[in-house]
Amino acid sequence: MGSHSSTRAVGAILHRISNGVSSKWSLNSFALSKHGLLSRNLFSSASSISSWIPLYEVKHCNFQVRTIRTFAPVCMGRRSSKIAGRKGAQDAKKAKLYSRMGKEVISAVKKGGPNPTSNTVLAAVLEKAKELDVPKDIVERNIKRASEKGQEAFIEKVYEVYGYGGVSIVVEVLTDKITRSVAAVREVVKDYGGKMADPGSVMFKFRRARVVNIKVADADKDQLLDIALDAGAEDVIEPPVNEDETDEDRAERYYKVVSTSENYTDITTQLREAGIPFETDNGSELLPITTIEVDDEAMELNKELISKLLELDDVDAVYSDQI
Repeated sequence: MGSHSSTRAVGAILHRISNGVSSKWSLNSFALSKHGLLSRNLFSSASSISSWIPLYEVKHCNFQVRTIRTFAPVCMGRRSSKIAGRKGAQDAKKAKLYSRMGKEVISAVKKGGPNPTSNTVLAAVLEKAKELDVPKDIVERNIKRASEKGQEAFIEKVYEVYGYGGVSIVVEVLTDKITRSVAAVREVVKDYGGKMADPGSVMFKFRRARVVNIKVADADKDQLLDIALDAGAEDVIEPPVNEDETDEDRAERYYKVVSTSENYTDITTQLREAGIPFETDNGSELLPITTIEVDDEAMELNKELISKLLELDDVDAVYSDQI
């Protein structure tokens, strides 16, 4: 009797987690067996999915067999999570570029008016926006915004920061309220364990250059080197090698094609002709003259500090010499 009761209890549990099984159970005694089956045609609409399906056969005394299938929950795996994270980072980077170009348009209009024919500064900014693939509606919207009452011109500022493990960080800001921007930067640096550095303490460790960023997965290294050499690039910087990262992670890193302003358009043109996707800079980037390697804890803390700085509206770019 006890075995019959326990078997009924198991059957009741299976009933609760099954799909489409009738709620009418026979009072007759039954035996329960379990098999593991690998199903490749579970659903006609998902024939390519392979799942380990626990299969239960409930055998009644009258020799009828009922089959109950249970399914593991479906959830987003690590790969999907990483892809979503990378997509979010790319979107944030593009938003920063559009924001900076909008500010530059406003500043140019404030200096010389909305007509690029007579305003050479605005003409140069518009050419730069075209080169960086900034949407036309963003440019036009900020030209109108510049004439609004109370809209001030934007001013460039650079803040220098010490991170964890001796890492140097440069924060580029384009703001219409300097007191607001410096207060916000100082607050983040303090809250996340950095230290504000004196002007000139960090900048000498970097050099400014035009940079084209190409994802490792999107380009053949030899082909990229040939294009860079032919177009007059100064250098091609390969992403650092991390022994712990997977091939998938490395594929998401970037080559940096370093160039002068004069050769930048030639490089992007040849990359387009070769069908190689790329990301432009914000008009220039700061590259570390030498890089510094820190332990894993310091690396993660610096990444968090940089991420929080980039969340500030006035901050356009953050650079470090961390590998």
